[in-house]
Amino acid sequence: MRFLQATWCRVYQAAFRMALPILPYREPEIVPTRAKLDRVLSKENIKKALIVADQGIKNAGLLAPIEATLTESGVFYVVYDKTRPNPTVDNVEEALTVYRENGCDALIAVGGGSPIDCAKAVGARVVYPKKSVGKLKGLLRVWRRLPPLIAVPTTAGTGSETTVAAVIVDSEKMHKYTILSFPLIPTYALLDPELTFSLPPRLTATTGIDALVHAVEAYIGRSTTKETRRLALDATKLIFENIEIAFNDGKNRDAREKMLRAAHMAGLAFSKSYVGYVHAVAHSLGGRYGTPHGLANAVLTPYVLDAYGERAHRKLRSLALVAGVAELQDDAKTAAEKFIAAFRNLNAKLGIPEKLEGIKKEDIPAMARQAAREANPLYPVPKLFDVKELERFYYCVADWSDER
Repeated sequence: MRFLQATWCRVYQAAFRMALPILPYREPEIVPTRAKLDRVLSKENIKKALIVADQGIKNAGLLAPIEATLTESGVFYVVYDKTRPNPTVDNVEEALTVYRENGCDALIAVGGGSPIDCAKAVGARVVYPKKSVGKLKGLLRVWRRLPPLIAVPTTAGTGSETTVAAVIVDSEKMHKYTILSFPLIPTYALLDPELTFSLPPRLTATTGIDALVHAVEAYIGRSTTKETRRLALDATKLIFENIEIAFNDGKNRDAREKMLRAAHMAGLAFSKSYVGYVHAVAHSLGGRYGTPHGLANAVLTPYVLDAYGERAHRKLRSLALVAGVAELQDDAKTAAEKFIAAFRNLNAKLGIPEKLEGIKKEDIPAMARQAAREANPLYPVPKLFDVKELERFYYCVADWSDER
């Protein structure tokens, strides 16, 4: 990266790091079980709620207990269950129409990051009725208070129930962009491990590794605080100790609870310390091809960590130690290499591939430009990459084995 561009990136990141103590971050109020949801409904005086979900959540029967609580509490509700794995502008506008037509006064997002992100964007559109989703994208474009938003994660991965971000796809432009504003942080997070029991092994794997990537990128960046470092380390330890158990025994309550807690902590960590190039490249793949976000993150991470080189070694050593994959006597380089190898090995144990299908060579320059626009200057990465340097990650992860 050219000197002036690199200088601008680091100055921009330093300004945000200095502003961290005064920025209006907040944490959602935790609701530990479904049984306590009625208290929230009463406290917020909710009369009509829009439930945002997807077909998988509906078919798995995960809406039933939420619907039962709403009925018992005398709360009218309607369901929007068409959210796509990468939520689109169309999803947001359709859900918004349902919200308005039924006079709703609250949002309940049930599912993984997709329904939660969709609900966040719906809330933003409710309070900015004259602005399109596209006009709200980017940093700090939403300042008005959203309607009460209750996030009910059914995966232990995205941490979206804690974050300032909503990631939405513009299907026409094949572009994935982020709305980053403090009012998007949900009012409440219902963290009930029993709601994750029906999550299939494949999604347990990719969403769990997604949470690990959040912790790793938050920890190795240059805008960390004592709090975010602690959260990231604790999340990393919990994930390494529990993800295989949850993968092999989906109804293991202890493992599911710890994975849910780890995802929540990782979400809190990256909300303040941000992510890095793994996310920027993964978002471009999701926007172009609909690649599931957790899968893209899992496949990309070892390659990106390798590319950071010695700039990340010291912090990767700390992660390797809490993960139990390195020894105290290991130097930074050795421990970092062990951590990257352990990440690859964990992917393999969980059935996550080393490559991604469907990447087209002719799309790579445009996706790399998109990733660069997202990451530079916002993400406080250990080492800066320009567009050309980012292009190589697509080549690293592309599966072209079927080409003749």
